[in-house]
Amino acid sequence: MTATELTADSASASVARGMPPESWLRPEDIARAIAFMVTQPSRTAVNEILVRPTAQEH
Repeated sequence: MTATELTADSASASVARGMPPESWLRPEDIARAIAFMVTQPSRTAVNEILVRPTAQEH
């Protein structure tokens, strides 16, 4: 889960499967991962990146 305006409603909270909101990712966590991808040298290909909360089981 990522804490954004899209996850602010109660339906999204139920999808979190009991993860407390303070353990959700923040938008800046995703932004940092994207910044990493786009700042690699041109000889580097980042084909996939997985970003998830450390508290998430799957």
